[in-house]
Amino acid sequence: MSIPLIAMPQGAEWLVILAIVVLVFGAAKLPELARSSGQALRIFKAETKSLRDNDDSKAATPTAELPGAENTPAAAEAERTDPKNV
Repeated sequence: MSIPLIAMPQGAEWLVILAIVVLVFGAAKLPELARSSGQALRIFKAETKSLRDNDDSKAATPTAELPGAENTPAAAEAERTDPKNV
């Protein structure tokens, strides 16, 4: 069994981290920092969801129906090795 070199912070470590954050940013800036972090997280989640939705819609569309699919290197290779084209 291996012992991890870095473990998750426990109770006292979180208090030290919180104290350092308060000293660095100041108590007045913490609500603004939390608000902007939450907004950035919401934007990130929305973008990843839209990317996943786009990937799902592309996976449902066969490659032959995609515009420009005949110009891909895989299509050119398939055309060269197709016995019907000889």
